[in-house]
Amino acid sequence: MKFTDLSLIFAMLCGASSLVAQEPYDEAPINYSEPSVDNPIAKLQAKLDAGEQQLAFDEEHGFLKSVLDALEISPETQVLVYSKTSFQLSAISPRKPRALYYNDHTYIGWVQGGDVVEVMTTDPVRGEIFYTLQQEPEEKPQFVRDKGQCTVCHASSRTQRVPGGLVRSAFVNAGGMPHYGAGTFNTDQTSPLAERWGGWYVTGTHGAMRHMGNVVSRDRHDPENIDREDGANVTDLAERFQVDKYLTPHSDIVALMVLEHQLQMQNLLTLASYESRRATHHDQVMNEALERPADYVSDSTTRRIHSAAEKVVRYMLFVDEAKLTDAVQGTSAFADEFQAIGPQDFQGRSLRQLDLKSRLFKYPCSYLIYSAAFDQLPLDMQTTIARRLREILSGSDTDEAFQHLSPADRKAIAEILQETKPQLWKLGSDS
Repeated sequence: MKFTDLSLIFAMLCGASSLVAQEPYDEAPINYSEPSVDNPIAKLQAKLDAGEQQLAFDEEHGFLKSVLDALEISPETQVLVYSKTSFQLSAISPRKPRALYYNDHTYIGWVQGGDVVEVMTTDPVRGEIFYTLQQEPEEKPQFVRDKGQCTVCHASSRTQRVPGGLVRSAFVNAGGMPHYGAGTFNTDQTSPLAERWGGWYVTGTHGAMRHMGNVVSRDRHDPENIDREDGANVTDLAERFQVDKYLTPHSDIVALMVLEHQLQMQNLLTLASYESRRATHHDQVMNEALERPADYVSDSTTRRIHSAAEKVVRYMLFVDEAKLTDAVQGTSAFADEFQAIGPQDFQGRSLRQLDLKSRLFKYPCSYLIYSAAFDQLPLDMQTTIARRLREILSGSDTDEAFQHLSPADRKAIAEILQETKPQLWKLGSDS
């Protein structure tokens, strides 16, 4: 089956309604389809074209290892999905899961015997950009940008209606095909574990908590009747498929939890960028038409910016995070590698420190506050977010939504941000 045929099938699986619901991303001021040069793949391609970088090809994994190395993505981030929810679905099954690898801004998908390496990477302004890399040995490989097929599914209500990523959980049969009639779950940090990872392999321990991973639906008439016990606290996948075909034998539970947080956080940052830029653009057009001062800001624009900023802040501070009732522990080196990255304050505290006992992070404030996507938000959006953070962390905001943050949490997060993100902290000051 050809690549284009698979894309068509995947679009059909996602549903025609998703395509109709897409936003006009190619209109000003977003201009999504214009060349994206400020993203990791575009920068890597420029080096390949100039002969400053090479990608090595091997028969077993194609360009995968070399791409990960070039993008500084650790193999320890590997998570495995066996549901047929990729355009290379014919090559995916519980015996041959699709592998995903990621860092803070780029995601790589690899399928055994697949035609291409799948790529999603973050443009700090436009959001997620999608590419494929043909799995054929070439002296100067070319990352080919998607022409709109990926955003059929990756730009819907599941991604905040912006080009973005998502983790879907589904009841799947023994061949990996989802039982769509049984429903699917869009999972993030607010999802109960009982709804997570259907169609995914999960390695790690999690006590008495149960999830949907590692198993398939045996009864097509009752697809929701799955053996959660068989999928629980699995630390070795060797009996389920040939793990030696992959870069690691893991599909680490902690890597999955971090991935779920990160994808939705990035979607919300993209939404904030879009809303701020669109609102400001609308004001510019109307100011000229109505002969108002060029710097006039309408009440509508202020409301749009505040609404999007509030969504960012609530997710960033883990409002409604699903509580862990037992300790979680992964099987790979992911947790150690993840925590070793990023800025620390003088006490050695970091927003990447994990808790894994009652919640995901020790200090519940997203590490993507250090990302290029956050840093390139329009100034009015950054200012609004910064002010809200100061209000909440100082305790002056008494909204019950933030009661999960203890006084000690608020103090620690505030101190970490003051030291590691001082410009943003000052931006939120009323002085």
